[in-house]
Amino acid sequence: MQNVILTKNLSKSYGAATVLKSIDLEIQSGELTAIMGPSGSGKSTLMNVLSTIDRFTGGEVWLEGKSLLGVKKQSLRQFRQERMGFIFQDYNLLDTLTVKENILLPLSLRGFKIEEMEKRLQPILKALNIEAITDKYPNEISGGQKQRVASARAIITEPAIVFADEPTGALDSRSATQLLEQLVGLNQTFGTTILMVTHDTYAASYCKRVIFLRDGGVVNEIYAGEQSQRHFYDRILENQSLMGGKLR
Repeated sequence: MQNVILTKNLSKSYGAATVLKSIDLEIQSGELTAIMGPSGSGKSTLMNVLSTIDRFTGGEVWLEGKSLLGVKKQSLRQFRQERMGFIFQDYNLLDTLTVKENILLPLSLRGFKIEEMEKRLQPILKALNIEAITDKYPNEISGGQKQRVASARAIITEPAIVFADEPTGALDSRSATQLLEQLVGLNQTFGTTILMVTHDTYAASYCKRVIFLRDGGVVNEIYAGEQSQRHFYDRILENQSLMGGKLR
């Protein structure tokens, strides 16, 4: 499988404070991976660095085989727009646009033809079960529906990787389960590579791999393999216990 992300000895400092330390990481095409760790472990910083929102200060990062060393800000911005998708805890939908318009916005900004946008849109609407709400506005739909719309917007560009930052954080348990099941469906149906930062053991148990951070470094990682989600959930809890409690 092809590496979407590869890091070697990655570090990130803010002044005298080192937030990420010597991280070696591979994210392969088609993976569904969670990053977990206590507050201050470096989860958000790692996501910001891997998504090119923030610069790293040591080591090296490759995205789809291309080194980021010396790449200019404009090129990174273009790469984010074309090859990355983002799902945020607070949805980031535009209230003045309909569901359909919100989803198609990234393609509209890039000048896609209507025919191509519609061709991409229909299977995603079906996969996320939001076909019936395309003409509604964000204030007319539930939180779970908003997050599914945000997910559709994230994958409409057919990105190399989708970054999900606490995607279930603002959802009730039923909506969270529905979203997670549909993210798994997107991963399986479209081969979408998803990297999720979460403190939620239940959310992480839907992934095939969990990477644990503490004090800015990778301390462990586990794979689901052929075990059930319930068994994987228990293994994640066990790893949390060994690390000193819940990873909030």
